[in-house]
Amino acid sequence: MEFSKKSQVFETLISAIFLLELLRPNVAEFRAVGLATSTITFRALNCRKHSAVLTDFGGIGDGKTSNTKAFEAAIMNLSQVAPDGGAQLIVPPGKWLTGSFNLTSHFTLFVHKDAVILGSQDESEWPPVALLPSYGRGRDAPSGRLSSLIFGTNLTDVVITGNNGTIDGQGSYWWKLFRDNKMTVTRPYMIEIMYSKQVQISNLTLVNSPSWNVHPIYSSDIIIQHLTVFAPVDSPNTDGIDPDSCTNTRIEDSFIVSGDDCIAVKSGWDEYGIKFNMPTKQLVIRRFACISPSSATIALGSEMSGGIEDVRVEDVTAINTESGVRIKTGVGRGAYVKDVYVRNMTLNTMKYVFWMTGDYGSHPDAEFDQNAFPVIKGINYRDIVADNVTQSAQLDGIGKHPFTDICISNVNIKLAAKPKGVQWNCSDVQGVTNRVSPEPCNLLPRKEIDCPFAKDRLPIEDVQLKTCSISGNF
Repeated sequence: MEFSKKSQVFETLISAIFLLELLRPNVAEFRAVGLATSTITFRALNCRKHSAVLTDFGGIGDGKTSNTKAFEAAIMNLSQVAPDGGAQLIVPPGKWLTGSFNLTSHFTLFVHKDAVILGSQDESEWPPVALLPSYGRGRDAPSGRLSSLIFGTNLTDVVITGNNGTIDGQGSYWWKLFRDNKMTVTRPYMIEIMYSKQVQISNLTLVNSPSWNVHPIYSSDIIIQHLTVFAPVDSPNTDGIDPDSCTNTRIEDSFIVSGDDCIAVKSGWDEYGIKFNMPTKQLVIRRFACISPSSATIALGSEMSGGIEDVRVEDVTAINTESGVRIKTGVGRGAYVKDVYVRNMTLNTMKYVFWMTGDYGSHPDAEFDQNAFPVIKGINYRDIVADNVTQSAQLDGIGKHPFTDICISNVNIKLAAKPKGVQWNCSDVQGVTNRVSPEPCNLLPRKEIDCPFAKDRLPIEDVQLKTCSISGNF
């Protein structure tokens, strides 16, 4: 490895350790009870009346034996008590190799801090699932896609949590297939929840996902918090958290190192997303940190053909990341990105602070509507500090369909040792700026204004978690 590459890896590692310590949650509490049992308390949407351990259903935590059937048997058995107070399945200390398995309603999957769920590298343990109707085809290949490691559809009240237990997708197997162009279907995600409501994903460490890490889609009333997500920064498409056609979602207190966007907000792809017509809206992202040298801290799009609206982002840190909050779209996407509010970002070692792209390609097929122009308006940024930046802004709208009502205020950008000559490169955008350094482009003239931030609270912000517990010989 060249010295510069070694240096970059070292700097990324140091940054990751620093941000992890900064955001490390004070999560589940461990208390000894007598000599044989212990009690763990944790926070969840709902506590459960019934409880079981994976070993009750034949689970073997040696890292070699498949536990797919054990997970399936456990969840099937526990689903029978869903009407009677629900159930929780505890994954105890050990290494639990498994293929894909499906969750059930009124259910908690709890991963112990000394447990590791390992994704199988046996492709027969990853069944196919139907294509997403808002995408029309797979992302890696058109013909199909594989079920995620942890999957659920049409659920109510489902919790995936732990006291910082680990889920390891063992993604290197899948990354190699993808890079060698040997994928005939789309790679599995780590966690995917579809057509569901009252969802919590929290207090876990996710590593080496085959592709996207957390993908809630066509769902509502979602809390994602206290996640630590790690993937090599050159791993393909390992997005951290991707809310997709979801309503009323709260993402907070998490840290992501990724080979792609740390958070990518989505709502469908070209004509399929336009037809399905389900936006992502009422989304709050806060107290979040990111490292992604080749992608965005937060991306809005590019698959945004159902629309994206009412997004609130605050208290975000990024280090060694390509851009801050990026908008990605293009002709054929249609729909809109509107009413976006961003404040209190701290950025260090960035290619761009502001980046908007109106000519993003990548279409599902040749049938996309070339007259489907996205509407981008009401984009607000304020109170941003950035250091060691190569270019302040690259803002490219669409000819005759400019991005409008852009507001940027109270921004201080310090440049890298070798910055770009043109700091604000703008085309087909309209808006205003105030107290911004370096001086913005002429298309964003100065106006005495403080850019707005939404004052109301989203319903998901007022959802309170309950204190729950499990006891056993852990």
